[in-house]
Amino acid sequence: MDKYFNSSIPFPLSADQVLQQIVDFMKQDRLSDYRVTIGTDSQANADQRADFVTAIVVHRIGKGARYFWTRSGETIKFHTLRERITREVLISLDSAHKFSEGLAAFTDAPKFDFAIHVDIGQNGETRKMIQELVGMIRANNFEVKTKPDSYAASNVADKHV
Repeated sequence: MDKYFNSSIPFPLSADQVLQQIVDFMKQDRLSDYRVTIGTDSQANADQRADFVTAIVVHRIGKGARYFWTRSGETIKFHTLRERITREVLISLDSAHKFSEGLAAFTDAPKFDFAIHVDIGQNGETRKMIQELVGMIRANNFEVKTKPDSYAASNVADKHV
């Protein structure tokens, strides 16, 4: 994991440092319930090239959250919305595999739920993609949330695109 992440800390963090920050945040209150979510959003510009941002959110249920975000650094030209949204899901899946494995290595971390958030929903063009993309994520053994419950992609990542 060689990407660098932004957060409320005024300097970039490596993926390993993000993992440590997440575990430290969860250890501060071991009695709380936690949810770690990953979501990617993108914005197409005038020439149909897209910029991708992935957010990782650790939510202390009912007591706040922290988040980290990274820009993919790739700007690829996409011909269809389906291509771009599928790429968002693939980026999230790659990050989810890496972060879930990394978090599992912390045997002293509190228990947490883990999910991927996708910026698709029942309204608009993306409704046609729900079954396909949700199936792709579930086939990789991850829980998935779509709009309006996909805050990691629809709100946090979207804020930084």
